Amino acid sequence: MSAQRAVMGSYGFATCRTLMVALAVVVLGVLPAQGRAGTRCENQAVTPQKLAAAAQTALTVAAALEQRDAPAALVARVGTDLSAQGLVYSHVGFVVRDHAAGRWTAVHLLNECGSDRSGLYAQGLVNFFADDLVNQDARIVWLQPAQAERLAARLRGLPGRNLHQPRYNLIARPGSAEYQNSTAWVLELLAATLADASAVVHRREAYRAALDDGYRPDRVQIPYSKRVLGGLFSANVAFGDHPIGTRLAGDYPVVTVRSIVEYLARRGHVSEQREWRNGRLMATPGAL
Repeated sequence: MSAQRAVMGSYGFATCRTLMVALAVVVLGVLPAQGRAGTRCENQAVTPQKLAAAAQTALTVAAALEQRDAPAALVARVGTDLSAQGLVYSHVGFVVRDHAAGRWTAVHLLNECGSDRSGLYAQGLVNFFADDLVNQDARIVWLQPAQAERLAARLRGLPGRNLHQPRYNLIARPGSAEYQNSTAWVLELLAATLADASAVVHRREAYRAALDDGYRPDRVQIPYSKRVLGGLFSANVAFGDHPIGTRLAGDYPVVTVRSIVEYLARRGHVSEQREWRNGRLMATPGAL
């Protein structure tokens, strides 16, 4: 599927046994599974329990989005257990109000079934939270009003000026011209938007703008011995994107959800955050 076709989205409806889930399907949208965030695709139907949980999270997030007069925000989810790296959220995307695909539409980059390719997708919130996640924890990050307006305009204009590199690498080196992952795409699109500079048309320029604005990548530990002996080789992981010194040291710079949100907060780009863990709204958002 091309990035242009993927970002337009296509909607289908699921048959559900509860009114809550049925309402979520109609209002928030459900898409057939078209890609997975860094995992292999399997022909498995979503269980009613998982669909109900995703629908509940989607309704909760949509209600919070409706409470604020903001056209766009960031939404994070827990698709992979990264606790060994001290991380909570593995994936983040944008959500935009009144997108052509629906009232609240998640726009994000997904690895296509564990391959070395990715696509941009426009999905309903139910589908966003139904992607075989570790749990249904979620976090919304709202930007300052002027920045949110620019972001929404850019998202509605996709696939134009999308800064998308379809060659996917789960541990893409920040600023790499050869590869990109979901968090790198979010950071680069944000940087181009926050700079409010139409001249930022290339990914390298976007990443440079983020660095100039104070962004700093996270670091994850993948020891060389574990990489070699542990068989950490697959189509969606390219260690060669990093220099030899990094590979030998096993200390990889990466764009993470944590590094993105902390950068936005540090630079005053965030107006508010809300987080739900175990289905409950946190009084204060926790660690990322």
